[in-house]
Amino acid sequence: MRLSLDAGPASVELETGGCAVLVIDMQNDFAAPGGMVDRAGLDIGPVRDTIEPIARVTAAARAASMPVIYLQHGYRPDLSDLGAPGSKNRLIHEAVGVGDRIATPAGGEGRALVLGTWNTEILPELAPGPGDVVLPKNRYSGFYDTDLDATLRRFGTTSLIVTGCTTSVCVESTIRDAFFRDYLPVLLADCTSEPLGRANHETSLAVIEHNLGWVSDSKSLLAALTPVP
Repeated sequence: MRLSLDAGPASVELETGGCAVLVIDMQNDFAAPGGMVDRAGLDIGPVRDTIEPIARVTAAARAASMPVIYLQHGYRPDLSDLGAPGSKNRLIHEAVGVGDRIATPAGGEGRALVLGTWNTEILPELAPGPGDVVLPKNRYSGFYDTDLDATLRRFGTTSLIVTGCTTSVCVESTIRDAFFRDYLPVLLADCTSEPLGRANHETSLAVIEHNLGWVSDSKSLLAALTPVP
């Protein structure tokens, strides 16, 4: 099925057979009450506002036989993949308590940004469906030291519909690496956000639209996927 998607800087033509949807880091630590970001006192509301449109996009993608791939940011229990002492990745995550043991909202025990715990689970509202792919990552970009590129090549993917958080960090980093690999990335603006306000979000949208890909929204994608009677 060929799609003509309303987007900036101009409409873009896509083939559903060559598209995949990325859902980046929509997990408890970043968007759930009691998660790492919420415990840090930051506003998770803007990211939670993206849950409903992302859910609509993933449902439509599955109906159109488009792969849905979840990226899940987290580290091994021993934090051996956090980075060398003094590295920026290690320093940033140590500052927000990576590996700290916390009480989960249900009364269990979690560990901040550790794989296999409540903290890194995908939000229940966006739970992966049968046939969806979940790939862990330990850096901002979904392409760094992961099977993402190989997975996309296996699906025959040439275009990426990108959703998730946060816009100026993991989302933009992943789109940059997609651009470097000659994928066609389309960011859905209402399906991404960040807890530090609109300024970084809007700046990233402008950078992506002008230099790295296209910017659209969930309404435009859903309209393009709806057959005309």
